[in-house]
Amino acid sequence: MSRYIGPVCRLCRREGTKLFLKGDKCFTACILDKGKRKAVPGMHVGRRAKISEYARRLREKQKTKRMAGLTEEQFRRYFRQAEVMPGLTGENLLRLLETRLDNVVKRMGLATSEPQARQLVLHGHVQVNDKRIDIPSYAVQPGDRIALSEKVRQNVAVQQSLQTAPKRGPVPSWLEVNPAHASGKMRGWPTRDEISYPVDEQLIVELYSK
Repeated sequence: MSRYIGPVCRLCRREGTKLFLKGDKCFTACILDKGKRKAVPGMHVGRRAKISEYARRLREKQKTKRMAGLTEEQFRRYFRQAEVMPGLTGENLLRLLETRLDNVVKRMGLATSEPQARQLVLHGHVQVNDKRIDIPSYAVQPGDRIALSEKVRQNVAVQQSLQTAPKRGPVPSWLEVNPAHASGKMRGWPTRDEISYPVDEQLIVELYSK
């Protein structure tokens, strides 16, 4: 089974930073903020070796992959696509991940986390240009209109997500959101500063370039 179904806080501990996989709980009840169990999960015997340059690059890739909820093959496919696009490969990669439909739904505030946004898409509750799309990896384009279906707009989880969205940060300028109708529009491509992945993409490029 390629999908990880274990405790997601374990992944945050492994990467040593928040991956925001549990929605609002990451802002209110994160074990990293509380100073508890900050150690890397697993058995620890003796003194740990100094991290190598390869390990630094690997951890950056793993962190990005886990935040996006992708398998290794899916992530490699995005990297190969980014390589043939004009511009910087690292920025192209992050832009492809940022404009996935499930991530756009999350950035619009319609879901508190990537797993919740993916569930909304997979269950057919998301429409793009008035057409139902149930593919989380669907690439949203500038000008596309995104909205939740009528029957799910009053869902308790969706309403709660919309109410707490301001606490998670402002809506990026490349998106336009209408909370009252649980809908919005993609205005343009996000710049590097507006991408939500707090990673060093150059390390990922160097890892795959070897």
